[in-house]
Parts: sequence; C-alpha cells; structure tokens
Amino acid sequence: MRLIFTLSFLAFTTLCFAQYEYEASEAHPYGQPNPKSPEQIRDFEAMIGSCNCTSTSRKQDGTWNEPESMIWTWRYIMNGTAVQDETLKADGSHSGSIRQFIADSSRWYVHWYSSKTPSSKLPAWEGNKKEDKIRLYREQTAPNGTEGFFRLTFYDMTKSGYKWVGEWVDKNETIVYPTWKIECSRKEQ
Repeated sequence: MRLIFTLSFLAFTTLCFAQYEYEASEAHPYGQPNPKSPEQIRDFEAMIGSCNCTSTSRKQDGTWNEPESMIWTWRYIMNGTAVQDETLKADGSHSGSIRQFIADSSRWYVHWYSSKTPSSKLPAWEGNKKEDKIRLYREQTAPNGTEGFFRLTFYDMTKSGYKWVGEWVDKNETIVYPTWKIECSRKEQ
C-alpha cells in the first residue's frame, strides 16, 4: 500500500511540475516560451524582460503632454503559452495586458487593464506580426463620427529596446492620427 501511495505521489508530483516547467524560475525570471505553443509565441520575444521607457500622450487640444517615465516588464505566463506585460508609471499607476495567440484564427488577442481606468469588461485588440512590426486593432469611432480603429504598433524591436505607437486610423488606414507613443531601452541586468 505504501509503495502504491509513493508511486502515485511521484507521478502526481511529476505531472504538476511538468505543467509549470516554462513558468518564471530562478534560471528564467521572465519564464520561457512553451515549445508546444504556436511559433507566434515568440513574436514578443524581444520585449521579454524589463525596460525603462518614456511615454508621451497627446492632449485634447492636439499638443503633446510632457514625457512620463515608466518601467515596462514582459514575461511568459500560463506555462509559456501566453505573454503578460505590466507597466509602472512615475505617478504610481499601473497597467498591463494579457496576450494570447489563438491558432484557429491566426491572431493575437490582447486584453488590457489599468489602475487609472478600472473596467468590468476588458477592452481587447487583435492582430498579428508582419515582417518586423506587430499591429493590433480595436474598432473605435473618431470624435467626428468617422469609423475606424485604434491601432497599436510595436516596431524597432531589438534586444536593446523597442518603440510603440497608438494611433487612430480610418478603415482604409489612409488617415493616421498618433495619440500616444512610447520608447523603451533595456534595463541593465
């Protein structure tokens, strides 16, 4: 009886640890991509870790606010099958996203949350990486009633940092109005 219990316990323990082998650990503080995930799990690979960033948003009158410092941290979660990012801004506010790639639709789905604007229903963007940019879209009507999208673009992604821009675009993407931009440099490890 004791042998059966010991073998059952070992099998259970092995199964449990196997479920978490790609989570954050001492050797991999930001987790690892799960090799059983779609290859797109590596789309955000250059961002994994922590960066010092400068965030600048546009005012209602069209001018730009003063840049704000923030730390943007990325990690693999859910045993390496999804990506989470979190920001900490100089004013003490937080925001973040959970990013899942769904193979059936061949798209990333990004659910965003913020301490400044709590929500009972998280807004979501969807999109893909094409060439050297990741573009995500969410339907949004302009103040004048024109239908379009709020488009998020990650670009210039390298091991030393990356850039991000949030823009309103019309349905044909011929009108582009940037409202928020962020530049990030890798923190010294």
